[in-house]
Amino acid sequence: MARAQGTPLDFAGAAAAPTMDATLPGGDTSNIIAGLKARRTVLNDGLYADVARAAVSNRTSQAEQDLRAARFRAQAQSKNWLPSMGPQVSLSSVGSLVTTLFIEQTILDNGRNKAERAYANAEVEVASVTYAQDANDRAFEALNLLLTAQTAEARAAVNAAALPQLERYAYIMDERVKGGVSSPVDASIVHQKLQQMRADRDLDLEGAASARAELAAMTGAPVTASTTDAAFRTELTAQPLPDLKAEAEATLAGAEADAGRAGFFPRLAGIASIGDSSDVGLTAQMDQDIGFGTRDAMRAIEAQRVAAIAAVSETREDTARTLAKLEAERSSLTRQLVQAEELAQGAAQAFDTYVQAQRDGQRTVREVVTLMESRVGTARRAASLRYDIIRNDLKIAALRGVLVDGDIL
Repeated sequence: MARAQGTPLDFAGAAAAPTMDATLPGGDTSNIIAGLKARRTVLNDGLYADVARAAVSNRTSQAEQDLRAARFRAQAQSKNWLPSMGPQVSLSSVGSLVTTLFIEQTILDNGRNKAERAYANAEVEVASVTYAQDANDRAFEALNLLLTAQTAEARAAVNAAALPQLERYAYIMDERVKGGVSSPVDASIVHQKLQQMRADRDLDLEGAASARAELAAMTGAPVTASTTDAAFRTELTAQPLPDLKAEAEATLAGAEADAGRAGFFPRLAGIASIGDSSDVGLTAQMDQDIGFGTRDAMRAIEAQRVAAIAAVSETREDTARTLAKLEAERSSLTRQLVQAEELAQGAAQAFDTYVQAQRDGQRTVREVVTLMESRVGTARRAASLRYDIIRNDLKIAALRGVLVDGDIL
């Protein structure tokens, strides 16, 4: 159940992700579903894991309802081998109603009923993977908003830390201009840099507030904690969800092909009628008419099966390429972070040297302020890169379907 908007979210014990009703049929139809249920989030217990669970628990998705419907269809098809019955009411030539109850039991169907049961079970597999994808995508969306807020707040903190010193230099320049020691142009430049630093801070804080407001709408409560704890407790090795879905869809296509092929062969059934006139007999019929195009129609059915298998290979290749790209981006971001931290450290040391030189009269205030601007810029970039690496890791986790626990199924 969704929380009331504005109610504080207890991140010390976040709400568990919603789970399917344990009594709902069709929940254990394959190894794919069992594997999905056994998955556990790779996020360490803490803010990020809590936000992911809260985002998923605060929403009833279409994918969830599709899964419920697929399970009921699978349960219904699991009984398709049992006799079926139905009434028939007709008006006789003498104007009287004739009511008959027909009971039909399939004796030979060339595997059609079995294929229909397999198709229904495969539908559950596809719906289960789709629901897992939906949950992981939503968790990533919420975490991405949190990262956006944290990144902006980290950059704003860098500016906030530098502003008092920059304000002090602006005051010094004003006094120097009053005393005729410095040029008004230099004072104006310092004030412009001060205004820009304040504007950057305010823009970051506004962006952070916007992201947190959007996140609160997703989770149902404000998220104010800012702890960074995205380190994963296990390796990211789970099979990607797109691959699983392609496999389930291939199974679905295979079952559909089997059912379609069975329709070209005679089906034998025993029929009993009970009513004004009772009778028992056998009937043979075909679901598909035989014609000159039957051979090509059967070839098309088999081609559909082969196409589904080929789609699995294509999906695996696409997923592998995506993962390789994300891994390469992570290596690049890690390298950039090391360089940015080194540059930030060097800029800080150079700034300290300039501050002392300015006090000794060897550097101007304008030169010190310019170097301060460079120091703040490198520190802001380093702060952003730290969260960019986390975001990259979360993309990989979402693709592999391990941002939320699998027991939501």
